[in-house]
Amino acid sequence: MHISSTGPAKSSEANGVPVFPLGQMALFTMVTVLFFLWGMSNNLTDILIQQFRKSFELSTFSAQLVSTANFTGYFCMAIPAALVMRRWGYKAGMIIGLCLFGTGMVLFWPAAVSGQYVPFLIALFAVGCGASVLETAANPFMAQFGPPPTSERRLNFAQSFNPPGTILGVWIGRQFIFSGVELTPAQVDAMKASGTYTNYLHTEIMRVVPTYIALGSVVLLFAFALSRMRFPQIQSEHEGKSGGHGSFRELRHYPQLWYAVAANVLNVGAQICLWSNIIFYMKQYTVVTEKTAADYIIYSLIAMLIGRFVSTSLMKFIEPSKLLGIYGAANVLLILFAVMRPGWGGVYAIVTASFFLSIMFPTIFALGLKGLGDNTKLGGSMLVMAIVGGALFPLALGWIARNTGSMALAYTVPAFCFAGVSTYGFFADRILTKAEGAERRAGLVAN
Repeated sequence: MHISSTGPAKSSEANGVPVFPLGQMALFTMVTVLFFLWGMSNNLTDILIQQFRKSFELSTFSAQLVSTANFTGYFCMAIPAALVMRRWGYKAGMIIGLCLFGTGMVLFWPAAVSGQYVPFLIALFAVGCGASVLETAANPFMAQFGPPPTSERRLNFAQSFNPPGTILGVWIGRQFIFSGVELTPAQVDAMKASGTYTNYLHTEIMRVVPTYIALGSVVLLFAFALSRMRFPQIQSEHEGKSGGHGSFRELRHYPQLWYAVAANVLNVGAQICLWSNIIFYMKQYTVVTEKTAADYIIYSLIAMLIGRFVSTSLMKFIEPSKLLGIYGAANVLLILFAVMRPGWGGVYAIVTASFFLSIMFPTIFALGLKGLGDNTKLGGSMLVMAIVGGALFPLALGWIARNTGSMALAYTVPAFCFAGVSTYGFFADRILTKAEGAERRAGLVAN
């Protein structure tokens, strides 16, 4: 194996080094749009959880299967995506990902016509598979599409366009998926007695179709546009300077990767728990409509967007890993406040946590890829597989909420996750330094 001597990006090393790939800004812009597109889809699931809970009369636990189906797709497709890109490069991965992504969205139409929950979960799984391929391609591509000392800043910049997509996605869902009709138990009984309740539920289900058909069409058109772009061979397009492809067997020698994978499982789990359940939290502890509660998802995403841009600038002065540790600790305190003081104060704490959540995914991703050389694509696939945390931890949250009746208590799940992310941030530099020392000793023995 080969560990780059750059190590974690020190702010002094990055001074004067360009963040963007000069002369290739058209392609950089096109790939950045991908972050916007999958952001729209990912946070539409927060709307779907509430919509399906109402339309299919689901429990809090069963409604979490929306996240589980979507993020299980990430887990299943990350390695196949890496193998595709190892053979044909990043461009092929992005085109295949867009086609899967768009097709999954179009499948919402037959799913809605069926009137069953499971076909929607299958469509969401396909969307997750496509997003997995996109993220497996776009994240490492961005990290390497420019000078190594600025990889964290470049990836954080690209990821900064993910929140505008998520904000637009939630707004579209709020406007076009939520009907604004929230029936009282007495109204439900009256509609059941008159035989109109089943038709009402089907109408609610069909409201998702126009949004997903439109988005799927845009994604498929973008796949065609990107296919016409010329991609350069960056250093690890065929992996390292040696031209090798790396191997899964070699990945076990990179502790910095596996600690980052564990941190990303926790990070994504916390993120999905926060956003996908804020409507449930507000409906239990405040007097609001589902549309008003959806506004607070948008406020959370705006906080995340601000955090991305502010924190990318702070990384000029503070090492990304240390900033990650500080932000993780801040979120532990905020979420514990939401647990102990449910109500509007807890809502504001959850929204504020999104500011500190902002840098977690791109920073963990970039730190995990440090020094992987020939194994960059395979390592990237492991970090994308870690998004399965978004499938697992919401189920744990839903189980606690269902069995205790307390959504506030259920939020101890993301608090636990943030504690793990914070610990990783404070020790990430030490992990990489130790790995570098192990390689040097191995090199001396070999010589």
